[in-house]
Amino acid sequence: MNLAIRPQAVPIGFEQRPAWQNRQYRRSRDSRRPLPHEAGAWNAQKKNGLHVRRIRRSSLPVDTIDLAKYLIGKTLVHDTRAGRMSGRIVETEAYVLGDAAGHAYRGLTPRNKSLFLDRGHAYVYRAYGLHLLLNVSSEVRGVGAGVLLRALEPLDGIPLMRLHRGQAPLNDLARGPGRLSQAMGIGLQHDGLDLCAAGPLWLGDTAGPTREIGRSVRIGISRDTRRLLRFYERGSPYVSGPKRSRV
Repeated sequence: MNLAIRPQAVPIGFEQRPAWQNRQYRRSRDSRRPLPHEAGAWNAQKKNGLHVRRIRRSSLPVDTIDLAKYLIGKTLVHDTRAGRMSGRIVETEAYVLGDAAGHAYRGLTPRNKSLFLDRGHAYVYRAYGLHLLLNVSSEVRGVGAGVLLRALEPLDGIPLMRLHRGQAPLNDLARGPGRLSQAMGIGLQHDGLDLCAAGPLWLGDTAGPTREIGRSVRIGISRDTRRLLRFYERGSPYVSGPKRSRV
């Protein structure tokens, strides 16, 4: 009698995770559902389908303000070994050429060099030594400007986002630029990535109809504070900031 024990196959990505995380990841994609009280949003998501196509660079406006408005309703996708996470962009801020609040204001440096790439590249930096923020370069190569992604409506990989965010409520998973990066698993290693090319982090086309776009001053800055360079989807519960800034 052959008593040899066959080793059990372990899916890629499970080996170094704690057991409690592995239980989360073993669920099939179809069973990755939000909490029961969020079933309505999940059902709408399943009905609409998440067939997202990568955006071509030629489709991106060559202007920071136009790009900030264009990205509302588009999709941010992160493909990882554990699965796909995606969200619909509902809030952005433009940091234009010559903007004293922008990181490119004092010119090209080793830290901000990704802002000077052609439009559609990721610029990731750490704010206040704590939070990682994701921006999209927004002009032609050599011109420093960008669009900050401030909030997402979670679509795909919601359980994965919750592992990153500690079981936060659905509307708080990616509401605010620091939460967005944390939920989507975005790190400094993504700085400089081409978001229009094949890769793990990319921009996709529109996921569902876009509501009216609102405009306001930007949040959390101390320079050029009066410029109306924040754009957001009116009425979205996923938009960040005070309630008065979401109507």
